[in-house]
Amino acid sequence: MNRIYERIGFTKHYRRIFERRLPPGVNYFYCFGGVTFFLFILLTFTGVILSLYYVPSAQEAYGSIRFIDDTLPLGWLMRSVHIWAASGMVAAVLAHMIRVYVTGSYKAPREFNWVVGMSLFVVTMAFGFSGYLLPWDQKAYWATTVGTAMPGTAPLAGDFLVRIIRGGDDVTGVTLLRFYVMHVYILPTATLFMLWAHFHMIRRQGISGGL
Repeated sequence: MNRIYERIGFTKHYRRIFERRLPPGVNYFYCFGGVTFFLFILLTFTGVILSLYYVPSAQEAYGSIRFIDDTLPLGWLMRSVHIWAASGMVAAVLAHMIRVYVTGSYKAPREFNWVVGMSLFVVTMAFGFSGYLLPWDQKAYWATTVGTAMPGTAPLAGDFLVRIIRGGDDVTGVTLLRFYVMHVYILPTATLFMLWAHFHMIRRQGISGGL
């Protein structure tokens, strides 16, 4: 087995990626970033499964959710894991940001990584907001109606922003399709890019020590 590891270089790469010296003061409160990443992987896995059966149309969205919950084997489990992991990811991101702020890990030379982390937080919230409409039930519809109306209070461009988000004056099937595209394509792509930047800077700059 050791010869195989030597031939493919697995041990070398494993040590380079995972075996790193930690500075003094690092404890379990530094694990929230890893928890967030694990939940993102879990959300990706369950989200791919759900997307195989979900239909993003005003006529069939609610019925496809009912099929996933009531008929698809373990569909209810996949959807429940997806929902709870989404809530857990928001909490983990907040805890991670609070830890970074309290320990001063956002200071030079890591200030740009803090900006990337803040952007990831915004994307995480956008994930939650866009995903909330997808069940296409009464609660999702009216919550999205209220949420998408908020940009309308902006001076001058308010009405324009509302129409861009909704795809019209009201929440319709066009809104559902836009939120689905955002939830499944745009936001995951942005997340992967920012995660790469985040991890690259952590590897380059190292983990900041505790207080």
